[in-house]
Amino acid sequence: MIIKSFYLNSTREIIVKIVKEILVLFKVNIDENATYADYDRLEIINEVSEENRSVKTTLILHKDDKTLSFNRISYLHADESVKAGINRLIKLNLYHIFCEDLRKKTAPWGILHGVRPTKIVHRFMENGLNREELIKRLKDDYEVTAPKANLITDIAYLQLPFLEKARDPRLISVYVGIPFCPSRCLYCSFPSSILPSDEVTAKYLKTLRYEIEQIKALIDKYDFKVQTIYVGGGTPTSLNENDFDDLLALVAKSFKSDYLEEFTVEAGRPDSINLEKAKSIVKYGADRVSVNPQTMQDRTLRLIGRRHCADDIIRAFKDVRKAGIKHINTDLIIGLPGENEADATDTIKKVIDLQPDDITLHALALKKGSELKLIRDNIVLPDDETVQNMSAIMTKAVADYGLIPYYIYRQGYMSGQLENVGCSRKGSEGIYNIQIMGERQTILGVGGAATSKIVYPGKRLQTSFNAKDLYTYLNSIDKYIDRRKTLLKDAYGE
Repeated sequence: MIIKSFYLNSTREIIVKIVKEILVLFKVNIDENATYADYDRLEIINEVSEENRSVKTTLILHKDDKTLSFNRISYLHADESVKAGINRLIKLNLYHIFCEDLRKKTAPWGILHGVRPTKIVHRFMENGLNREELIKRLKDDYEVTAPKANLITDIAYLQLPFLEKARDPRLISVYVGIPFCPSRCLYCSFPSSILPSDEVTAKYLKTLRYEIEQIKALIDKYDFKVQTIYVGGGTPTSLNENDFDDLLALVAKSFKSDYLEEFTVEAGRPDSINLEKAKSIVKYGADRVSVNPQTMQDRTLRLIGRRHCADDIIRAFKDVRKAGIKHINTDLIIGLPGENEADATDTIKKVIDLQPDDITLHALALKKGSELKLIRDNIVLPDDETVQNMSAIMTKAVADYGLIPYYIYRQGYMSGQLENVGCSRKGSEGIYNIQIMGERQTILGVGGAATSKIVYPGKRLQTSFNAKDLYTYLNSIDKYIDRRKTLLKDAYGE
């Protein structure tokens, strides 16, 4: 739907944001310079009554001398805060108008927006709702479809014992970031760089060593117990063999203890991992590795800038298994340019033939800063229906293989209005993945572009970001270390 002009009776940032989410969901494009428009003007008027705990939303469309007007009124629950409830009702009213009056297609996730959909389920649980009641709330309050409501509810229940452990404020996780890759993928928006010169890499690793030493001192000071270590990026295995071995030696020496339950290393690019690096991973006690095909279609791999082919993926799996690594995760992306249901069927069959222990299904997201976002008009992406069909094919194959969903997250502008779901065998869930999404455990991040999340008493969260720019990180490392020291002091005392 193309609209030439738009009016909203609020300039509050949060109201503008949630209304924009609905307009994006239903593909409403505001373009005052459009040569053709479905309507000349769209007006959205929200009237809030705190006394009645209600929101009335009116949507008006103008075309030439004709006017269409629709409205909805909805009421807050007794247990719902006014602030959050008003925002929800504005979205819900607009969703009903678009679907019921303007005949737009419903969305799998309804109006539920945000990276961590299981958090709302956990909140419902804490408020005493049983499974049937919370699924009803998801469907009625957020228009989440039954399959998605059941999915996040199943995942939320599975995660409970892991999140219960996070109640121990001294139990933490550590993330180590290596923001380098062999090449940049078409869809990538992460602040990673092409592997720099040996001189710059050496300077980075020296700075990282200094930061790790400082963070290790803080871990000792606060008597923290490291539950999980995650070495990610970027692609840590893009380092040469000596640098990679030295890195893992440092990480293991600094953070491993009797409390460690999981040690993961990203080897995402199959062209960056070999038998020697796999042996280093085993030598220092890492027990989980990610080898990420994204797709098994060679033509797509070339298109998206991956410097490897399907045969390289098979070789990487063999090397990792030969080295003795116990648990291999694979990431796949649904909705890559030019792919269809036949490609999805072929890819998932070939990946399952490799017998991974964990498969994460990602829906392609058009991310700001990615080359794909910039050249969107010049590339053919599968439509939402095709992406949903591809997702159904892969999801069924993963379930038939014996894996169950254990963590989930969503992003903006996702193909097929879908989600990213990690699946594993029961008992082999990735603890770090659950904790990073649950946001109930302190996670200390080291390295360029790494994020630290400090959990205060009462579940309040404070975040500290290392610089995304490589040279800012190298030149200002003490500033980022001091920021974490301050947050930890505030949260845990002296």
